[in-house]
Amino acid sequence: IRIVDYESATSFLGEWGPFQQRVFFLLCLSFIPNGLTALSMVFLGGTPAHRCMLPAHLNLSAAWRNSSIPLEEDASRGGDLVPSKCFRYKLEHLMNYSETGLLPGVDVNLSNVPKEGCLDGWEFDHSLYTSTIVTKWNLVCDESWKKPFSSSMYFGGILAGSFISGQLSDRFGRKPIMFATIALQVVITLIQIFSSSWIMFVALYFLLGLVQISNYLVAFVLGSELLGPMVRTLFSTAGVCLFFALGYMLLPLLAFFLRDWRLLQVTFMLAGCVCLPLFWFISESPRWLLSQGKVEEAEAIIRNAAKVNKIEPPALIFSPLMDGSKNEKKKAHNICDLLRFPNIRWLSVTMWLIWNTLTIAYYALSLNTANLHGNPFFNCFLSAVVEVPAYGLSWVMFRWCSRRLSLSSALFAGGFFIFITQLIPPHLPALSITFEMMGKFAVSTAFAVIFAYTAELYPTVLRNTAIGASSTASRIGSIVAPYFIYLGTYSVSLPYILIGSLTALTGLISLLLPESFGMPLPETISHMQIDRQTNKQADRCHAE
Repeated sequence: IRIVDYESATSFLGEWGPFQQRVFFLLCLSFIPNGLTALSMVFLGGTPAHRCMLPAHLNLSAAWRNSSIPLEEDASRGGDLVPSKCFRYKLEHLMNYSETGLLPGVDVNLSNVPKEGCLDGWEFDHSLYTSTIVTKWNLVCDESWKKPFSSSMYFGGILAGSFISGQLSDRFGRKPIMFATIALQVVITLIQIFSSSWIMFVALYFLLGLVQISNYLVAFVLGSELLGPMVRTLFSTAGVCLFFALGYMLLPLLAFFLRDWRLLQVTFMLAGCVCLPLFWFISESPRWLLSQGKVEEAEAIIRNAAKVNKIEPPALIFSPLMDGSKNEKKKAHNICDLLRFPNIRWLSVTMWLIWNTLTIAYYALSLNTANLHGNPFFNCFLSAVVEVPAYGLSWVMFRWCSRRLSLSSALFAGGFFIFITQLIPPHLPALSITFEMMGKFAVSTAFAVIFAYTAELYPTVLRNTAIGASSTASRIGSIVAPYFIYLGTYSVSLPYILIGSLTALTGLISLLLPESFGMPLPETISHMQIDRQTNKQADRCHAE
């Protein structure tokens, strides 16, 4: 009997007993802190309205104090004139005009008055935010590049975490790496609250991204390996993503009531603390233990699960599988195996391209909520809410539909809605937001499908490494996503054209992926290759 018979050997446990329910809900809880923090820069780095500060002791008349800021055209408001955010008229000239009794716009043509930068700092509007990292370290005007760079550093940490977490958990186990990264998340957030400089904040933000994506990916794989086929589909699509969306929805609510970036960080730290006690209620993956040849430990976990479910286990569970597992456990697998074999190489490169495009679309649309018309808290909440039905749809599609068609249709629909958003007239902001949210809905659906789809395509000995590598490749997209939004300062339509076109094109490429619907999870590389060959033969027979 081969190790691929794991599911039949453990089928006596049932699909939805107390053990599976505990694993499902406790692992899902661990995704709430990720939803809270993944897009927290929308509020941690909120940029309120600002203008150059004037010294309080300055002897200026009320007329000249009110006219001290030049007017500039604002492209986002259709060319309307608004007070400059980065310049003021030279104070020495204003004082001379004020002392001689000249009036602005009457006796003095303001267009001829020299300008200077905000030498005394900025005045920030505190109606939306009490404090953000932008107001704390004046990340505006010449320093405005530091805000998107902060986001890119966080996503750079996610890139590093995606690269190492898969290999660490494949080597040392799912459970130890999962809870070690949760503990590090709490410690790093605590230190970040007391950041004394922007450089310190960004360095810690990089580390935070590293440990958070590690927790997310390892918990995802752990759930996929502990649960049975039907519940695994529910967990990997609707379960994981709905609890992530719950954390995402809590973000604008907490930001609305707190309005201070340090207090917001405190809630992130507390959310991580709540997850730490789960260590004593979640077991290691028996599949991983078997892949390492630790048959006795895997059997002990299954017997405990049977006890929790009040089921009498058979006398022998994994003994017939021992011979099949010993061959695989002697060889340590790494990321190079994803490119060593031709069929796995093609699969990996294609998946990396799809993940990368999806990440650009998802994070660009999510980070753009602060730039949409209306209240930023409501827009962010709306962006989170549309993910809930999207993840519900992903579960329905994954439960009853072809994996290829589910992914391709969601990608193509997302690209279509994003592309046509830029065709909506500027005087119809509500309609524009509607189409953008429809695009976010489709992209979120595709994101839920691609996680579960990737887990199904790769064998146990490479599964976490494959998901980690795919997530690593996608982080190039998340790093550049803030700059896709920045392109909107040159052309409002450009981000939508680029993101929409890329997403739709990727939808067509996804049709080339192999199908995994209705197939057992592969356990070894050799089994994966056999499955792929069988799949191709079945496709040819069906075509004939």
